[in-house]
Amino acid sequence: MRHLIFILALSIFSIKSMGQSSEEIVQKQLDFYNNRNIEGFMSLFANDAMLVNQTDGKVLAEGKEAVREIYTNLFEKSPNLKSVLKNRMVLGNTVIDHENITGRMGNSEAIELIVIYEIRAEKIFRCTVIRGNSDQ
Repeated sequence: MRHLIFILALSIFSIKSMGQSSEEIVQKQLDFYNNRNIEGFMSLFANDAMLVNQTDGKVLAEGKEAVREIYTNLFEKSPNLKSVLKNRMVLGNTVIDHENITGRMGNSEAIELIVIYEIRAEKIFRCTVIRGNSDQ
């Protein structure tokens, strides 16, 4: 009986460790963002991904190709783009990052954001952005 329980526990651990955690997925996304690697970046988004501005509820992009279009443009026009993680909270499939972004579209001033990533089946399916200053 102990042997069976050990095998069952080992199997559950193996299945759990095969997948990526929500935090690992978001960290990879941040690394690809900082390297302006559009293919790696997009590999972490679901086909039905959505970008949302929390302040006004406006959907900025709906679907993976719309997300790709926004970030391809951003990466091409932002050679000095860099996001510095200030803080991260994780609860289940939700990761909340507090970021400072510099070099966006050639701008030298930092933009402060809170980004809420929701993960489903190891892909980002919803990304909600809260800007530190609504004028930006």
